[in-house]
Amino acid sequence: MPTIFAASESTVLVDGEPVEGVQGIDYRTRHDRTNVYALGSTERVDVVSGAYEVQGRIRVVSASAALDAIVGDQLFQVIANLRHGTTESTVTFDDCTLTEKTFDLSVNGQGAAVYAFSAARVR
Repeated sequence: MPTIFAASESTVLVDGEPVEGVQGIDYRTRHDRTNVYALGSTERVDVVSGAYEVQGRIRVVSASAALDAIVGDQLFQVIANLRHGTTESTVTFDDCTLTEKTFDLSVNGQGAAVYAFSAARVR
């Protein structure tokens, strides 16, 4: 049975303060990997891990005062408390920096801001 989390029951915190109007959060992690080959062989014998990268985005209705207050290379923490009924999981992003902000407002719609960030680690 898959683990299911409900957006309506989940919360997002930035530096411990709740972010109102969150419509979604997504993230990805990426590891650089390099294959190692034995001399005189075309078969891989090992894999070496290198750089590790975490990127995420928070979608908010209109704007977030907490995220808009972050300036320059100021570091912050994002905590996503994912829930559905009794099922819970917490995803924490440490040493985040804001990398991009986009805003969209279309006819017959409402404004939505997307805050992109990078993090030193996710746990």
